[in-house]
Amino acid sequence: MKITDIRFGMLRVPLKTPFKTALRTVDTVEDIVVTVHTDTGHIGYGEAPATAVITGDTHGSIVEAIRKFISPRLIGQEIANLNRITGLIQGAIEKNSSAKAAVEIAVYDLWGQLYGAPLYKMLGGGDPVITTDLTISVDYIEKMVADSIAAVDRGFESLKIKVGKDIGVDIERVKAIYAAVEGRALLRLDANQGWTAKQAVYALQTLEDAGVRLELVEQPVKAQDLDGMKYVTDRVHTPIMADESVFGPAEVIDLIRMRAADIINIKLMKTGGLSKAIQIADICAMYGVECMIGCMIETSISVAAAVHLAVAKSNVITKVDLDGPSLCAFNPVDGGVIFNESEITVTDAPGLGIREIRGLEPLHA
Repeated sequence: MKITDIRFGMLRVPLKTPFKTALRTVDTVEDIVVTVHTDTGHIGYGEAPATAVITGDTHGSIVEAIRKFISPRLIGQEIANLNRITGLIQGAIEKNSSAKAAVEIAVYDLWGQLYGAPLYKMLGGGDPVITTDLTISVDYIEKMVADSIAAVDRGFESLKIKVGKDIGVDIERVKAIYAAVEGRALLRLDANQGWTAKQAVYALQTLEDAGVRLELVEQPVKAQDLDGMKYVTDRVHTPIMADESVFGPAEVIDLIRMRAADIINIKLMKTGGLSKAIQIADICAMYGVECMIGCMIETSISVAAAVHLAVAKSNVITKVDLDGPSLCAFNPVDGGVIFNESEITVTDAPGLGIREIRGLEPLHA
């Protein structure tokens, strides 16, 4: 099975409600879909969102990076030579992690198809059912409380609460939500780099003193501020998770050596795809550090790849934040992973199991 062509499309899917964080507001998924074609007629599917405020990738840069730098290296390559292909992708261009991820996901999809097995089995097997949290966007307090109660009523047992806009209001937001859902759901906070280290310590100590028990707090400080992250981690009981601070294995090693975070968040759009995500999971497993698997604003194409990885690496990926498809107004994918509210189920279809993507707009050279 050889790669013969790489093509692009634009996929637009409205969200059920706007997605609001300390960094941005999004109301529609607008992702680049990559299809990798082969001489056997098999097609691999990948996807990349333009998350410029986090990864630096835009729609234009994703297409350009693949078209001019990655694609020329891959034409004619044998899918069976997976490690060679991922090396070519990662070495084709600096940064551009989302572009690399989209192509890697499609290649791993084809690798599973080549051997007639679902990707999670190719990566080591596991229980093909996992459970995700649901994100509660930052908003006025009453709205966030209502959204949280509605999510719990839908069966979600973990909620990721977006904060980081205003430290005083953030504390009141969390207290109100905790009071509303205590005993029914675990709360994860995500400040999206919105606090300083001292603000984070103040907020978390205040919440702890008030009896609020949080499962974790994600990226309280700026991505580059590893000293600030360690400052927070050393001074609060609540587990601290690194997200934007971690793109690849090197940053993970630094964080573990510094003891700057308790948990590592793996996202394929930051790692550049599955190959480095697997390395991160293996490093964390060696050091006994838990991982969460997360996503950007993505549909069930690229999130499916994250699901397969989570199933195969459940020994270290103990927390799942793959609610992108649940936030979408509809699922444009025929086949693939099954998303049913908090429950995510992997089928035994080869690769990612995707048969067709509806509403894909071709992007021509």
